[in-house]
Amino acid sequence: MKVAILTVSDKGSAGEREDVSGDTLVEEITKLDGLVVAREIVPDERDQISAKLRHFTDDLCVDLVLSTGGTGFSPRDWTPEATLDVIGREAPGLAEAMRQASLKITPHAMLSRAVAGLRGCTLIVNLPGSPKACRECLQTIAPALPHAIEILTGAGGECATVD
Repeated sequence: MKVAILTVSDKGSAGEREDVSGDTLVEEITKLDGLVVAREIVPDERDQISAKLRHFTDDLCVDLVLSTGGTGFSPRDWTPEATLDVIGREAPGLAEAMRQASLKITPHAMLSRAVAGLRGCTLIVNLPGSPKACRECLQTIAPALPHAIEILTGAGGECATVD
């Protein structure tokens, strides 16, 4: 599984904050036997986020893009909108599962505007900006990711069985 990680942070892109969430995602993807082939930081600018998502999917042809940050209520949080600008189909179950699991930890989970969707043969998933929350959310969806990528890329077989 080829993975790209996009951190969305004004301070991170300006070098004023360490990208701990990006580091966390690299650790988690390594545990899943994934290969991080690209990692970038962009400011909270809708056009820059969507351009980087397109680059990862169209030019690098990764299987999975994980973004961290920009999914809340702040006036500068544009990650979900930028993601919706580039995906062709939504995958709402992933975002729903992350919110549901996170609600068991904090009521603030209901404030997440994260989305997930498909662009070509790439799955894009928005994760929260905090290292703890992005780890928890990725761990929530991790069991489904290999099968999702297999089906999306055509590497998997038929998943329906006849009894």
